[in-house]
Amino acid sequence: MASILKTLRAAADPTRLRILLLLESEELSVAELQDILTLGQSTISSHLAQLRQAGLVEDRRVGKSSLYRLIPAADGILAALLAQAAKETPESAADRAAMRRVVRKRQERMRSFFDAMAGRLGKDYVPGKSWKSIVVALLHLLPPMQIADLGAGDGNFSFLLATRATGVIAVDTSEKMLEVAREHAAKHTVGNVEFRQGDMEELPVAGGSVDLAFFSQSLHHALHPGRALAEAHRILRHGGRVVVLDLAKHRFEEARELYADEWLGFGEAELEQMFVDAGFAQPEVAIVDRDPEAPQFQTLMGIAVKAPLGSA
Repeated sequence: MASILKTLRAAADPTRLRILLLLESEELSVAELQDILTLGQSTISSHLAQLRQAGLVEDRRVGKSSLYRLIPAADGILAALLAQAAKETPESAADRAAMRRVVRKRQERMRSFFDAMAGRLGKDYVPGKSWKSIVVALLHLLPPMQIADLGAGDGNFSFLLATRATGVIAVDTSEKMLEVAREHAAKHTVGNVEFRQGDMEELPVAGGSVDLAFFSQSLHHALHPGRALAEAHRILRHGGRVVVLDLAKHRFEEARELYADEWLGFGEAELEQMFVDAGFAQPEVAIVDRDPEAPQFQTLMGIAVKAPLGSA
């Protein structure tokens, strides 16, 4: 944890203060900070080094680059300072607008990947999409209910869920994926699936309207998995459940380029804590499958409940 004196010294520089204001709300790379602040790489790197030395920021490796963020323990120290600085820093509004453009570029790269893959996911290999893991998850489902399939892709899993659901809301960020899904639904006369374009972190679904929220190999594509789980909590009725099928944490870095993965899976304890942070109760997380072929991806299943009204 940074001392108050170190915090004040590090934040005294206007550029470092602007960086802190940006990192308060989003992880960013050196290249993205260059784009936002229109400063050179060496200048940005120098400021980040000083902020790291002061104990205010940390980085995590993502492929060939690193994403920087505020150290969580530093948030309490910085909160009052950054709140006031946001009002007094003339560039703050423009910086945030530029940051939103940068993040949209990131999302567009992922969307472009899935647009190109539309209609091919059932033919090409996708890590973690095993029938065994899906069957294990289905065994935990209750009788017919309203279900949201979040990150539905071309709809194949939505159609499977539809056989036991009163209705399925299939949400995906790629309109081309949804076009393929609609064609499949029409071809196979599936009438109880509704397709909606939207982001997992801002779902086009009313609060308290579904009984089950399902992430099938989609959560690792979210920029902020915690926010996606919080959105799942919002749309669930009290007593409803969320189910996550995803990859267990791995080191196959090529997945970022091959499959547009934002995260290299999740640890069991990590996913359990994410459930708790999103407001869920009774989290259960376990490894349910392992691919026989290298790099032997493991499938992680997590289930949690939105506490019923009136529960302690």
